[in-house]
Amino acid sequence: MNFLPAYPLLAASLFAMWLLLNGSLAPGHLLLGAVFGLTGSWILGKLQAPLHPPRSNLRRARAIAELFWLVLEDIVRSNLAVARLVLYRRSVRRVAGFIHMPLVVRHPGSLAVLAMIITATPGTSWARYDAERNVITIHVFDLIDEQGWITTFKDRYETRLMEILE
Repeated sequence: MNFLPAYPLLAASLFAMWLLLNGSLAPGHLLLGAVFGLTGSWILGKLQAPLHPPRSNLRRARAIAELFWLVLEDIVRSNLAVARLVLYRRSVRRVAGFIHMPLVVRHPGSLAVLAMIITATPGTSWARYDAERNVITIHVFDLIDEQGWITTFKDRYETRLMEILE
C-alpha cells in the first residue's frame, strides 16, 4: 500500500491554501490542512483524472500578443463604461439581456479562454454553454445592438483563438 500522495504538488498546494485562507499556524489548522491536501490528492488519484490539458500547439505568437492586448483594452474600456453607467446615468433606462451566440471554435482550450475573457470583462457574464449546438449564452449589462456585439466578439476574439489553438 502506497501512502505517498498521487499528486504531491496538489497536496502541498491545498495544504498551503488552507493555511493562507485561515491565517493561522495553529496545530489544528496544520492537521486539517494536511488532511485536506492528502485527501484531495488521493481522491483525484482514485478518479484517475489526469491533470494534463488536451494537447494543442500554440502557433502564432503575434496573434497571442494581439489577443492579450485586445482583452486588456476591452477590460479597461468596459470598466470605464460600466462605471459611467452606474454612477452618472441613473435616469437612463439600460437594457440588460442575454445573447445566444453560435461558435465556430470547439477546442476546450479556446472555450476556456473565451469564458475567462467574458467573465473578466465588466458588464458581461458567461451564463451557459450548449455543447450539442455549440452555442454560448452571455449576459450583457447594457445591450444596445445584439448583432453588432456578436460580430465584434467573433472578429476580435474567436478568429484569433482559432488562429492560435485550432
